[in-house]
Amino acid sequence: MSIHGRGAPSGVDLLSLPDGEDWLMRPVLEGLCKYESLKDGTLDLADIAFMNEALDVKFENQNRIQEHAERNR
Repeated sequence: MSIHGRGAPSGVDLLSLPDGEDWLMRPVLEGLCKYESLKDGTLDLADIAFMNEALDVKFENQNRIQEHAERNR
């Protein structure tokens, strides 16, 4: 599962890091791991992929809850 365009309002031009590095840094920025763990090899790409999948699920569920609440006001 991969969710793209999370939270970006239509017409907003978002910035990103070169070469898909956003994907590598996302778990760090969300507090799931430390940057040093990426650098020293503690985490591998499978770990990063799993954390990104978990974040996709988390944010998609938050969006669904928010949309449900807005529809039922």
